[in-house]
Amino acid sequence: MEEVQEKIMYVLTCAAENPERATMPWVLGNAALAMDVGATVVLQGNGVYLAQKGYTDHMVSAHGFSPVKKLMSDFQELGGRILVCVPCIRERNISETDLIEGTEPAAAGKVNAEAMESKAVFVY
Repeated sequence: MEEVQEKIMYVLTCAAENPERATMPWVLGNAALAMDVGATVVLQGNGVYLAQKGYTDHMVSAHGFSPVKKLMSDFQELGGRILVCVPCIRERNISETDLIEGTEPAAAGKVNAEAMESKAVFVY
């Protein structure tokens, strides 16, 4: 019988207005993936701006950390999932075609299912 991989979920609700909080889920998510723990970042509220093409190109990151754009790219390359709140992007007039490649638009059901499968959920 195949062992199920443990998973952690990070919910991110901010973007450039709070660089430190916007950086930490990517740092922790990358560390989880390096430990062979599954990781999903859910972008909600202003956090959805991070998934908008070009948004992170010039974003200031938390002091002492790599740029958010690089952290997000590394996260995806390591197998992390990025879910983007559909009602949140609609509220901000962001279309699904404006999202960076590899992100997954998600409504409440998908987010809840992911949370229920996760061993821990952290909110930033």
